Amino acid sequence: MRRQGTSRTTFTWAALAAAGALALTACGGGAEKKPDAPQGGGATAGPRVELPRLDGEKLEVAAVWTGPEQENFTKVLKEFEKRTGAGVTFVPAQDPIVTFLGSKIAGGQPPDVALLPQVGALVSAVENKWAQPVGPQAQAQLDKNYSAGWKALGAVGGTQYGVYYKAANKSLVWYNAKAFEAAGVKPPGTWKELLTAADALSASGTPAVSVAGADGWTLTDWFENVYLSQAGPQKYDQLAKHQIKWTDDSVKQALTTLGELFGRKDFLAGGPSGALSTEFPKSVTQTFTGGDRPAAAMVFEGDFVAVNIAQTEAKVGQDALVFPFPAVGAKAPVVSGGDVAVALKPSKGAQALLTFLASPDAAEIQAREGGFVSPNKAVDPGAYPNDIQRGIAKALIAAGDDFRFDMSDQAPAAFGGTPGAGEWKALQDFLANPADVAGAQAKLEADAAKAYGN
Repeated sequence: MRRQGTSRTTFTWAALAAAGALALTACGGGAEKKPDAPQGGGATAGPRVELPRLDGEKLEVAAVWTGPEQENFTKVLKEFEKRTGAGVTFVPAQDPIVTFLGSKIAGGQPPDVALLPQVGALVSAVENKWAQPVGPQAQAQLDKNYSAGWKALGAVGGTQYGVYYKAANKSLVWYNAKAFEAAGVKPPGTWKELLTAADALSASGTPAVSVAGADGWTLTDWFENVYLSQAGPQKYDQLAKHQIKWTDDSVKQALTTLGELFGRKDFLAGGPSGALSTEFPKSVTQTFTGGDRPAAAMVFEGDFVAVNIAQTEAKVGQDALVFPFPAVGAKAPVVSGGDVAVALKPSKGAQALLTFLASPDAAEIQAREGGFVSPNKAVDPGAYPNDIQRGIAKALIAAGDDFRFDMSDQAPAAFGGTPGAGEWKALQDFLANPADVAGAQAKLEADAAKAYGN
């Protein structure tokens, strides 16, 4: 039986294209700001959500976050502990998170709350009867602070199960300002201009792009941005639901286009083999280290890249700049993702944590650390640490309900969210051999048909 997800609210191109424009505007002054007095007063206005006392209660929270992202979220959990008296333990999860949770639940030790990185994972949790509907306090925060579109993404069958705590604009390219200056290139606005810039960068001695091929999810994001811009929103929606096959000519065209970049060994840091052995955090840090000779001049991924840039000496807005993913077709693409919090136990503590995560209080803590964007419209823009992050966040809120969600995150996890399998593996094989478009399409379609059950 085909897996049915939540309603497919979608990004339009115009809705978040402003994010890139705002970011570029912010780059001029080299601003790495942490305002002493955040704008609007919200970030300094004190607690805005009332939480129950939970003295002595122990909670476990599972997510696939690691490194700085995990550390920053832990600060949010520490504030929850302070306000409620509960003790919270972060449990690192593995992809696919549905498999991880299934094993924990089968062993009688489910976490109280899990943050799921795919819509498909939320649907699976509901279908497996693991998820608990949100309580009235969490629902009140959602109704107050979220647009209908983000609430709909956390609902299944008309019942609210999830709180979208974290969002992402996954249509950004971050670049090393010194590498661009040395090569005499400017941020490209079209795919053709991107290839021209890549040629100039490679000729200057710096590979153009750092690709995190070891993490298949980044390759799905590459494909989705090319596909959305080139094939258009209608085809994007159809492919996301497997209403058209991966052997469709539109997929062939997108893979062929992507192969124009992936097929040039000199464009990739370390060539195809180096890309396939590079995990996401390294793909970022190697772009912003090495002085005048970084491993690459650009790295593609979402606003969360800023967290990894912070692990280097580069300054966002000065050394590390950003431009929107170039237009492949008539308009530039904008793809979003997000992490949804869901209660797996019918406990007072789990519901209290959902309430906290649905409030601006929680989001503003992590916003200050950078590399984080919240869909919560009550979050004070002044909580974001620099103009780039602030611009991306403002554009996300301005988009309202008019947005497109990550295609692979909408798919069944077996196809769109499993390391070494499905779309992740097929696109890794394509990165290794970009000339084999037909073979990649055949593998993608076979895996999709099996996962979707059609």
